[in-house]
Amino acid sequence: MGFAYLLALLVSLTGMVVLDRRFGLFFWRAPRAAAVVLAAGVLFFLAWDLVGISAGIFYRGETAFMTGLQVAPELPIEEVFFLTFLCYLFMNALQGARVLLERGHAS
Repeated sequence: MGFAYLLALLVSLTGMVVLDRRFGLFFWRAPRAAAVVLAAGVLFFLAWDLVGISAGIFYRGETAFMTGLQVAPELPIEEVFFLTFLCYLFMNALQGARVLLERGHAS
């Protein structure tokens, strides 16, 4: 059960890839730019987390659903996947809204 949260994140990320591929939203529209934007977003939020951890604001919660693997003190591996999912979700949603608005203006 220690991989349940990570598995849920991976399934969710897979859903983002499927939506992106189906509608050509983010990586399938501009792969290089998408990689840069996604990496920048994830790095920004990881830095945010590290600042919060060093200030004693953020800490790793204990749960049976997590692997227990950490990439830094108080920073579980699941957080990296969550932040990747969060940034990918936002970019897909932003591009999806843009596509819908463009279709609305075209008619």
